[in-house]
Amino acid sequence: MASNEIDNEQDLLPEQTEGYKVGEKRTLDEYHKMDANDESLQRYKESLGIGAGGKSISDPNDPRQCIILSLTMSSEGREPVTIDLATPGSEKTLKDHPFRIKEGAKFTMSAKFKVQHQILSGLHYVQVVKRKGIRVSKDQEMLGSYAPNTEQNPVYEKRFAEEDAPSGMIARGHYTAISTFVDDDHKTHLTFEWSFDITKDW
Repeated sequence: MASNEIDNEQDLLPEQTEGYKVGEKRTLDEYHKMDANDESLQRYKESLGIGAGGKSISDPNDPRQCIILSLTMSSEGREPVTIDLATPGSEKTLKDHPFRIKEGAKFTMSAKFKVQHQILSGLHYVQVVKRKGIRVSKDQEMLGSYAPNTEQNPVYEKRFAEEDAPSGMIARGHYTAISTFVDDDHKTHLTFEWSFDITKDW
């Protein structure tokens, strides 16, 4: 990653939401052993996918806790555009292959990912966009907390809030973006650089 693309490492961290408190970290075994008679705890465990059944598909030879598989942009009137991140190292050439976004178009992004070994707490997606080296936006999306995937639920997919591409002659042009998947502990699971062009039409 080019060092001049980021002002500092804080750019890639999610901004703290007012009133949000990071919960106490527990292992998967600890959650399984917690009080089965506590109804609110049971609901919380279900929201994480704990106790849903199915054999774990965590790879003991792969130490990664969160594996980002893809990031997809969907917009009405065109085929979805997917950034394939499943192959290690595939993210290194994304900046050299910009994709087009029609000015003013409404679009949504969605991420597919897998969780291994232990519960993933507070996964965020953070995106910093620059044009000609100047930061024009920083967006973040809270993806949530997840238990390790199982055979019954092998992949997670999270759709982000709908966005509007900028419009007008001034908005058209080439942009670079740095995207980061980071959790509540500020552990970065993937950072990659990519680019796009805002154009008059698809």
